[in-house]
Amino acid sequence: MGDTESTSGPDSTDNAFRALLEGATAPRPPAPPDCPFCDLPQDRHATHYEGHWVLLEPRIIVPAHTVPPRRRWIITSDGAAMNLWDAEPLPGTRCRIAHRTVCPYLRPEDLWPWSTALRQENKRRALRLFNLPEDWGLPGTG
Repeated sequence: MGDTESTSGPDSTDNAFRALLEGATAPRPPAPPDCPFCDLPQDRHATHYEGHWVLLEPRIIVPAHTVPPRRRWIITSDGAAMNLWDAEPLPGTRCRIAHRTVCPYLRPEDLWPWSTALRQENKRRALRLFNLPEDWGLPGTG
């Protein structure tokens, strides 16, 4: 029992912890696939952590070698999203980007300059979504 006990299923501590590490914290269906922070609609994909979902940027598919490790999400043949972590992608591999890395409401992890540009674009889209003036600041963006 305890630490040596095998756990599986959507509520297992192991699945929940790994999903949290990878950012697979999206609202489950039937909730809409909108970011809970900026309300922008996203593409929601199931992960291989049963019962856990991730929000990926819609229409953004980039060469995997241009994305930093642990930010590369691949859609597998069964339609689930899988984070490549530190694995080097095969030549020609294309990947998706988790919305949490470019959400205008979350503290930036500026390890990748392209995410800064996409975060700024998402801020512009969020302002337009709610018809807010350009000089209105999002919380935490100064």
